[in-house]
Amino acid sequence: MRLMIIQRSFFLMVGVLAYTATATAQSPGWAEAMFEEKNHDFGVIARGAEATYRFKITNNSNQQVHIANTRTTCGCTAARPSRDLLESGESAYIEVSMNTRKFTRKKDSNLIVTFDAPAYAEVRLPISAYIRTDVVLTPGMVNFGAVAKGTSAQKVIDIAYAGRDDWKILKVETKNPNITAKAVEKERNAGRVKYDLVVDLKGDAPVGDLRNQLFLITDDTNSPRVPVLIEGRVEAEITITPRAVSFGVLTAGGNKKTVNVVLRGRKPFTIEKIESESGNAAYQVQLPKTTKPVHVLPLSFVPSNKPGKFAETFTVTIKGMAEPIQFTARGEIAAATAEK
Repeated sequence: MRLMIIQRSFFLMVGVLAYTATATAQSPGWAEAMFEEKNHDFGVIARGAEATYRFKITNNSNQQVHIANTRTTCGCTAARPSRDLLESGESAYIEVSMNTRKFTRKKDSNLIVTFDAPAYAEVRLPISAYIRTDVVLTPGMVNFGAVAKGTSAQKVIDIAYAGRDDWKILKVETKNPNITAKAVEKERNAGRVKYDLVVDLKGDAPVGDLRNQLFLITDDTNSPRVPVLIEGRVEAEITITPRAVSFGVLTAGGNKKTVNVVLRGRKPFTIEKIESESGNAAYQVQLPKTTKPVHVLPLSFVPSNKPGKFAETFTVTIKGMAEPIQFTARGEIAAATAEK
């Protein structure tokens, strides 16, 4: 009898723990809590303008999160995730774009993100915009593409207006100190006005992605500000992808995991040495001996028997470069599950 009571207590405890784990994974709001923003309003935008917004999502749980699907409730919008699998602590973006060429005036939509791990959930994020018909941008954004560090660049956009004879762009506002812009009037005739928007990227702009907006300040009474998207990338002589390596969650004492780190140069280069900040022997990386424009470095990590988070900084010395470049690696070692 005593044995039966112990067995029943054991199975009851297991059932409670299993229910608790499931309830935690499926507790209301766990998926929504991963989003920094819960909605987005593009405001008043010009026809033909590239209107995109990135919803940032961060896996703040200790489980793997999988995005099963992203969709929108209006043909005026489209969405795509930068990645669909997030380890604990990792972030991603779900980019939403508004079709300003086919659709005009007030548009409302919803981004619906469906998760199937660690539990099923749906998150609905409202999106809105007003696409004005009197101002048209061609092309719809300022895209500098890839620009080498130390190099200046210029882009020109056509602005066409149809309406008042005396319509004017009073000034152009940009908050990025590395970008200057001006509107140059080209034509004015019978209610139609044309401008060139001239945008310059300074040669001393720092390395990194460009994702900003500038604003055309017009003399319109109701909607004087017209946003224009700016994108591009200032590249160093040598770039590293990814700059932050994630090994995810590994099992204590388990098999090693390998992630490729890619170094790209504008011309062939030689890697002289790769050093880790701590000299931890759990990391393994092979130094390439060739000279070429692209090097793929397989970086491996062998998890120890001790659970916990780990992080490391690596310094790569390039022959002929005064300053080395760095990348980081991180992850977590989880305790091994005892076999029954």
